[in-house]
Amino acid sequence: MRLVLLLLGLSRCAAAVELHIQFGALERMLTEQVFTQEGRSYVHGSKTNKCNFAYLEKPQVRGEGGRLRMKARFTGRTALNVVGQCVGLGDAFDVVIAAVPVYRNGALGLQEVKVTSEGKSGYYIRRVCEAMQASLAKEFKYPLEAESRKMVEEGGAQPGYKREVRKFTVPDIRVTDDALVLQVDFELTVK
Repeated sequence: MRLVLLLLGLSRCAAAVELHIQFGALERMLTEQVFTQEGRSYVHGSKTNKCNFAYLEKPQVRGEGGRLRMKARFTGRTALNVVGQCVGLGDAFDVVIAAVPVYRNGALGLQEVKVTSEGKSGYYIRRVCEAMQASLAKEFKYPLEAESRKMVEEGGAQPGYKREVRKFTVPDIRVTDDALVLQVDFELTVK
């Protein structure tokens, strides 16, 4: 009965919750979930293809002017294997990805994506930045609603009570100097 009274009291005064994900935690999440191959995230090819691959490593996430700013080391090669030698283009350089996070269709995505190199220029570098900019804007999606549901509904705090998340929304996302701030609103039913 106390649990029911507590939940009723909370439901009357509850509003959306602000979730602050500090950039250090965001970097660790990226490393654990995206940069999983010896600290690398392959964006093209794989470790086994020595002439045609591209990967990012050493991510650093910050906020800058209301946008997420991620700096990472890019290493890539687009070449042909000719008699055991790779013939073609390749380079290693620091890349800076700046974007505005957005919530759409249950997922966090990126809009207004800009990808630049830090300190280097050249044909290959420009092509890499253009390709990354287009693919991140279209393809990056983090399933925030599904992950949140899983965490709340399958959490072990009260195993005798089934929980169900409904009406999950993210009405606001902000980037501050120290964190990604998500305003999360949902209805929780305890059965």
